[in-house]
Order: sequence, then C-alpha cells, then structure tokens
Amino acid sequence: MIFDLIQRRRSVFPAQYNDTPIAKEDIEKVLEAANWAPTHKKTEPWRFKVLQGQAKERLGKFLSNKYEEVVERPKQMKVRKLLENPVKAGALIAICMQRDPKESLPEWEEVAAVSMAVQNMWLCCTQMGIGAYWSSPGLIKYMDEFFQFNQGERCLGFFYMGYYDGDLPEVARGGIEHKVAWID
Repeated sequence: MIFDLIQRRRSVFPAQYNDTPIAKEDIEKVLEAANWAPTHKKTEPWRFKVLQGQAKERLGKFLSNKYEEVVERPKQMKVRKLLENPVKAGALIAICMQRDPKESLPEWEEVAAVSMAVQNMWLCCTQMGIGAYWSSPGLIKYMDEFFQFNQGERCLGFFYMGYYDGDLPEVARGGIEHKVAWID
C-alpha cells in the first residue's frame, strides 16, 4: 500500500551504503518514476545526470577542491566527506531543472515539480530496497563548472543511491492535527 511505502521512506546516507552495485535497469526504473511527477503546463522541468564509475570520483574531487577554494577556513573533515561520499554511492544523480524558456509559470512551480519527481524516485528506491539521500550543498551553484548545462538549466542537488545492510530506524512525526487548520 502506498501509505506504508511513504512511511518507510528514509534518508540513507553514503556512509551507510555497502559495495553492492546498482543495475542500470534499476536506475532507469527510478528515473522513469521521476518522469511521472505532476508538472504544471506540462513543462517537465526535471533533468538528471547519472554519475557512475570514474565520474563519481571526478565529482568528489571537484567538490572538495571547490570547497577548499571558496571557503576561507575549510574543515578537513568536510573536504574528506566531499571527496569520499560520491565514491561510496552505488549511483549518484545530479538533480537539475530546466527553466521554461517562455517563463510561462513561476519558477517555484518548476522547482516543486522537480521536487515531486525526486519524491517519486525516493519512493521507488524505498520499494526496491535502495537507500537514497538528497544532498543540496551550497556548492551546487558552481556545478556549471563541472557539467555542460543548457541555457536556463541549473543543479538543485545530488541524489545519492546505494544498497545498505540492516534495518533503518523508525521515525516519529508530530501529529497532523497540529499542522492543519479546518476552515468551514
């Protein structure tokens, strides 16, 4: 049931991933789920760049070097994490958005559509037993130095994916009654 799947979805971080590779067919299935997200005016603004193999290592080097370049006092633990996390992932997907060239709708609606596409990906990963995590470091504003973007395209973050061992912790949420106002 979908409600159970929604409740089981968790952030699973690169440090929790094991070395089990993710089949290309499974990544394609996750991306196909993304493609069915709602989109106002059918702009379908989501764009994805799948990194595997050496591309993950190149991204880690780029992120760690850029962090050292732009931060006044870089923390070595952060440098190491930026370098290692992409390599730990079974796959890493850059979450990008292609802005409607006509700007026929507000940008926030296209960001929301991309976010819904990522939620579809996350739920699909949960169903398939793949851990996932959406990271949106401040360094994404420099991703045009790493990727070739089309005019109006930009990076919104990274979707880390990997198989993991063991069970994930249960999470409690505050009751919905504290977050809803019923208006007659």
